[in-house]
Amino acid sequence: MKNQSFVIEFVLLGLSQNPDIQKMLFVLFLFIYIATVSGNVLIVVTILSSPALLGSPMYFFLAFLSFLDVCISSIVAPTMIGNCFYEKKTISFAGCLTQLFAGHFFAGVELIVLTAMAFDRYVAICKPLHYSSIMNSRLCGILIGIAWAGGFLHSTIQIVFTSQLPFCGPNTIDHFICDLYPLLKLACTNTYIFGFFVMANSGFMCILIFCLLLVSYGVILCSLKNHSTEGQRKALSTCGSHIAVVVLFFVPCIFEYARPPSSFSFDKMVAVFCTVFPPFFNPLIYTFRNKDVKNAMGKLWERLMVILITDKSLNCNKIKL
Repeated sequence: MKNQSFVIEFVLLGLSQNPDIQKMLFVLFLFIYIATVSGNVLIVVTILSSPALLGSPMYFFLAFLSFLDVCISSIVAPTMIGNCFYEKKTISFAGCLTQLFAGHFFAGVELIVLTAMAFDRYVAICKPLHYSSIMNSRLCGILIGIAWAGGFLHSTIQIVFTSQLPFCGPNTIDHFICDLYPLLKLACTNTYIFGFFVMANSGFMCILIFCLLLVSYGVILCSLKNHSTEGQRKALSTCGSHIAVVVLFFVPCIFEYARPPSSFSFDKMVAVFCTVFPPFFNPLIYTFRNKDVKNAMGKLWERLMVILITDKSLNCNKIKL
């Protein structure tokens, strides 16, 4: 390797090389990114401004999930939007590894948070008399700490091995982001073992946790037979939202990583569904199906209107004086 020149930057081919399609993608992803950030920030602000919601573990985790969705979307979307203006889309080697680390870090944290939300619903529905004693603030803090530590460990393992791979050319990545499998194709060494390691660290873990979540929600739904009609309706509405988010998050990730490191024509589209659409749809799923969040948003809007009217009245009085 001493006589070989090492890659200092990568060229991203993006979703398309057609200028007209790139303009359409710019408008589409700019709209999705603005809507994603606005919707998730609105949920975070609504829950933080409502003591009743913030005191509930379910909404505490929901606010944290929305924060993670903003982070995940901000890692991918700005690069996709900005690259629509450039014919040659480049990213430095360090920038590529940073994007790779951040993406897997926040995705790993979100994976554990979704598991914690499923556990919260299990305790609330199957053990309602012990809910307040089990799901206390201390346990919620521990679960969030585990999520941070788990995401950091998962991403650190990935980045340590990836950074040790030799890249001596070519440097063109047939993708719109830096990800593990596209990078493995460019390494100047046999990556079979590392590809299997990626499957174990990302793919198999996604499958395992996804199956556990489906089983846990199955147990929850089976336990609803002993609840009242109103309790069944409310539990089904809440669990339905959670299951939709879980499926939206896990299914593309499983297809993306739970397979050998090979390329398919629709890999980019799957990556879009894995990184762009879940943060966009999560606020819609939780907001439109949750009366408590909608009521809290209405109260927040009323308080903002009162503040604006009061400020306007004070300014008018100052002008008169």
